[in-house]
Amino acid sequence: MVSSPSSPAWRRFAPLIVLVAGAIAFFALGGHRYLTWEALRDNRAMLQDWVATHGVQAALAFFVAYALCTALSLPFGVLLTLAGGFLFGTALASALVVGSATLGAMAVFLAARSAVGDVLRRRASGFLGRLEQGFRENAFSYLLFLRLVPLFPFWLINIVPAILGMRLAPYALATLIGILPGTIVFAAVGNGLGSLFETGGMPDLRIVLEPQILLPMLGLAVLSLAPVLYRRWKGNGK
Repeated sequence: MVSSPSSPAWRRFAPLIVLVAGAIAFFALGGHRYLTWEALRDNRAMLQDWVATHGVQAALAFFVAYALCTALSLPFGVLLTLAGGFLFGTALASALVVGSATLGAMAVFLAARSAVGDVLRRRASGFLGRLEQGFRENAFSYLLFLRLVPLFPFWLINIVPAILGMRLAPYALATLIGILPGTIVFAAVGNGLGSLFETGGMPDLRIVLEPQILLPMLGLAVLSLAPVLYRRWKGNGK
């Protein structure tokens, strides 16, 4: 339940404070040292054995870890997606990543909405008011576009829709659909890490800029704005 603007400040900010404190604690305790390319390479055999002997538990642990990484806005999403592809294969890793990332993004969304969303919307005027109105009218299409073509940091896109009054259900659906294409690409790259580990190479993440991958994603992004363009055309035609 979202706190009302009249709720005590600590209650409204508590979810956001917990997420920020969790991120600070993660780095303070040295958790980032375990989420590196070198750590994945050096421990790959142990991780593969663990997945082979504890498949369900390993998948659940990966799901929870990825959701927490997203909720805490930690910058390890690409590495974890590659690791997921390597350990679970493209299809299962894609499903785990999309589900957990969407869940983590929802946590950030709800925390931001609880802390500042209602207050800012009550005081919205001028540019912010017009921006909120325009975004709310086409929120799903705009967010889907931003997810398909990540021009801004993932954590920022998690927060802004909450401030601009987007509802949770379309937010979650646009996030799930929007991150799916990129997730599949990186999970597929991770699925082929075995040969790179053997040769001592590094994955080429510029693969997303290859025309055969980039152009379809851009096409989907443009298509996501079709409802917005149609509404404007219809409005101008009246």
